[in-house]
Amino acid sequence: MTNPSSTQDLQLLTLDINGERHEVITESRRTLVDVLRHDLHLTGTHVGCEHGICGACTVLVDGRPARACLMFAAQAEGAEIRTVESLGGSGGELADLQEAFRDHHALQCGFCTPGFLMLAEGFLTERPEATKEEIRDVVAANLCRCTGYQTIVEAIDACATARRTACAQGRKETTGCN
Repeated sequence: MTNPSSTQDLQLLTLDINGERHEVITESRRTLVDVLRHDLHLTGTHVGCEHGICGACTVLVDGRPARACLMFAAQAEGAEIRTVESLGGSGGELADLQEAFRDHHALQCGFCTPGFLMLAEGFLTERPEATKEEIRDVVAANLCRCTGYQTIVEAIDACATARRTACAQGRKETTGCN
């Protein structure tokens, strides 16, 4: 039987999260979501089903959506991790995607919202020209028990449309402009 206080299983990880380097000493079997929430106090990433089904724990790993409950923190070493805390401005301003969720009433209890935001952020970066049908297919990967999905689809589509318009107008500070 393994002594839970043993240091044999501890390892030092250096994680790049939201543009900052963090050193964490943790057990090798700890999930990324546990390290984010309990060690780094980034509690925007939620823990739902812990089986990768609900998507509440979705973060971006090297720009792609990933379930933090299915990933060991050690697997994230060397990757660029973004959590929902990375979306807004340093002064607490909402990101355009968050504003779209607010404006389209795409949240109710808010538990699943961080996962949807990160799923949408990763998707729109990869597919800035996404259609509503493609957005609908992507959001089906996460679960929401309150709002239904139509308002979430509308919010993501509105954000994508606004970003395309801004890029066409030459506003390069807009997310997703090439």
